[in-house]
Amino acid sequence: MRIVLLGPPGAGKGTQARRLSESTGMNHLSTGDMLRAEVAAGSELGLVAKGYMDKGELLPDSTIIAMIQQHLANPAGVLLDGFPRTVVQAESLDESLETANQPIDKIVHMSVDVDELVKRLSSRAICKDCQTPYNLVSDAPSKEGVCDKCGGEVIVRDDDKPEAVLNRMKVYEELTAPVLDYYKSRGDVAEIIATGSPDSVFEELSQAIGSGK
Repeated sequence: MRIVLLGPPGAGKGTQARRLSESTGMNHLSTGDMLRAEVAAGSELGLVAKGYMDKGELLPDSTIIAMIQQHLANPAGVLLDGFPRTVVQAESLDESLETANQPIDKIVHMSVDVDELVKRLSSRAICKDCQTPYNLVSDAPSKEGVCDKCGGEVIVRDDDKPEAVLNRMKVYEELTAPVLDYYKSRGDVAEIIATGSPDSVFEELSQAIGSGK
């Protein structure tokens, strides 16, 4: 299967995509994770990406498209998380998959209230060393600023700080929300409300794609 997960920043796409990948064997492609890995490695792409990400802005379509296209072929299926983010990217994805005779099987939109999204994003933190995620409200490290697992520094990423969060929401509304309209025009979008517990959202997501997991 080839599945696209749509939704605003903080909707829980990454969390649910990882669970779905583990239960189905599909290749989880997260543009956010891929770009952060490039930033951590100090690659040429990472240096370019950091300037955009720190301001909560999207990278140029051509850069993201080239990165994603290298990973689309997988016998077990592909789960796209954070891509496409623009209509240009959506059109390019369609062209790539049609050329390979591997069309998208399901598009799922994860919907969350805007106030809840801002609250979620502003509470997120991560260990700089081992990348363990934390929530400063509900799942903070035992010692402030210190990772429970490796003792590394726990930080709030620049793109999760309040000013960047607000800009990310603006960028989403301007550029990414039209992607939903693009797919809805084809009549193949499944809508789920992603405000429940992770388990309940996963159950709803599994039903939406027909995995039965």
